[in-house]
Amino acid sequence: MSPATGDTGAIRIPQLGEESIPARSGNLVPVLIAIGVLATLAVGLIAKAYGVNWRAATQPLFIIWDPIFAGWALLAAAGLGVSIFAAFRLWRSEISAGWFGVALFGLTLFSRLALNLTRLGPHEWYQIYEIVPGPAGRLEYLSALPDLKSGLGPFLDNFAALVPELPVHVAGHPPGLLVVIDWLGITSPEGLAALTIGVGAIATPILYALGRQLFDERTARVAALLFVFVPTSLLYGATSADALFVTLALLAATCLLARRMWVVVLGAAALALASFFSYALLAAGGWAGLVRWRRDGFQSMLRTAALCAAALIVFYGVLALTTGFNVLAAIESTNHRYHDGIANVRPYFFWVFGSPAAFLIMLGPVAWFASKSLASREITAVSLAAIIVVTALLGYTKAETERIWFFLVPLACLAAARALPDRGVRIVLGGLVAQAFVIEILFSTRW
Repeated sequence: MSPATGDTGAIRIPQLGEESIPARSGNLVPVLIAIGVLATLAVGLIAKAYGVNWRAATQPLFIIWDPIFAGWALLAAAGLGVSIFAAFRLWRSEISAGWFGVALFGLTLFSRLALNLTRLGPHEWYQIYEIVPGPAGRLEYLSALPDLKSGLGPFLDNFAALVPELPVHVAGHPPGLLVVIDWLGITSPEGLAALTIGVGAIATPILYALGRQLFDERTARVAALLFVFVPTSLLYGATSADALFVTLALLAATCLLARRMWVVVLGAAALALASFFSYALLAAGGWAGLVRWRRDGFQSMLRTAALCAAALIVFYGVLALTTGFNVLAAIESTNHRYHDGIANVRPYFFWVFGSPAAFLIMLGPVAWFASKSLASREITAVSLAAIIVVTALLGYTKAETERIWFFLVPLACLAAARALPDRGVRIVLGGLVAQAFVIEILFSTRW
């Protein structure tokens, strides 16, 4: 429910001490989760120290100890200082929702670019997409462009057969992003970075809209500002194509939770489209379905699920008829490629705990307050926990979840905003920035 506005359109900001939910969530659940995460980290590091390699440099984290303090770090620190100051002012500002959303987009873009100056300067924004000699240079999307030399149609028609030879990230995803790259004529790392960074920053105002739709202005503002500065967002928002996937998933979830049926239908279509970029993004639809179940009842969830299923059938049916793309064959081929690759040597018994642990570590204080919301059985927190548990048990994302589960981060920020008191907002935002900057200084994250 949106807050009332006066004749000037100014938004009433809750006073200090006004909570989103009753402060009844104890610390037992957060403490237990923290103990589990720390135990998993200890097991991983001790195992690594004794020569047991579960295929992550700082297992369970996919980051490499590589301290560096270049001159760019000073500029990055200054930029982040400006960002956090602007966030503090924005938090208590009395501007309209529309302008707040615009400010969030700019703040997200500026903050991500600022942090990712730290090690290499502006080159860091697009380095990951560069094609370099050796196996490491054939991981990302631009290195698959030669496979489109016969045209996009034949590529989609033969996609399942091509998966065994495609670059890792192209093989691990449906071809949606590659289709967009081809349509836009992008051939350079700089062009692809501009696309993913720009679209990725749109996720923050969408999260703000989702917060207003589900709760209130205060929750929406806190959730959005948490997402701007949560380490996952700062570290990977300007260096990974997953930033673009976040926006697609969040847009679909927001529409699926709307009150107007035509918007829900649009959300089902958006989810189908998002799944063409990453199969994992269907989990955002699952989260939205669980929230709708708790909010509107089981029948409402079933209707929404039926709409999503219909949208998926229509979308991939039309795609098959027009291009020959066979989504079931593509999934099967990707599954074989995944299990024949690095996943085959990453043991399930460790990564069933390691994957959630890595995700939570990179959330920093957001994980603590999202856990407090879970203890209160808050709707978004419970739904997110269910998605994480199911995803971890399925075992299709062993490691690298601090990046691969990026699309779940705004949902964690929304849950955390429900338990974070006003007096702690500035402290938490500052802590998130500090954590991200320290990680960027001390570790190479690859993405």
